[in-house]
Amino acid sequence: MTVTLNHTIVPAADNGRAARFLADVMGLECLPPTGSRGHFVPVRVNDSLTLDYMTVEEPHAVHLAFEVDPATFDGVLARLRAGGVPYGSRPDAPDNGRVDHPLCPRGLFFRDENGHLFEVMSPG
Repeated sequence: MTVTLNHTIVPAADNGRAARFLADVMGLECLPPTGSRGHFVPVRVNDSLTLDYMTVEEPHAVHLAFEVDPATFDGVLARLRAGGVPYGSRPDAPDNGRVDHPLCPRGLFFRDENGHLFEVMSPG
C-alpha cells in the first residue's frame, strides 16, 4: 500500500480567516467547514491533501513547505506583493523582500497572523 498524507491540522486563532488567507495567497480552494461541529476549515492543497484549520485558544506556529511550478510561484509572489504581505528568502528573514532561496532557484517564506511560517519553493 502506498502511504499518502490525507490532511493535517493547522491551529489558528480564527480558523476561517486563517484558511482564507492561505488559500488566497496560494491560489487554493478554501472548502466549507467540516467535522461534527463544523470546527475544521479545510484548504485543498491537491487531490489527496487538505490543511484543516482548527480554532484553538493559543495556536502554536507550524512550518509548512510547498513545492510549486514557476507559474504558480509567480502567482503567489504577485498576491503577496498585492496584499502587502512581507516575504523573504530565508526562514530567519521572512521579510527581506528577496526570493533567492538557499535550496532552490527561487523560493520565499512568509508568515500569517498565527505565526505559521510558509515556504514556497520553485525550480525556476
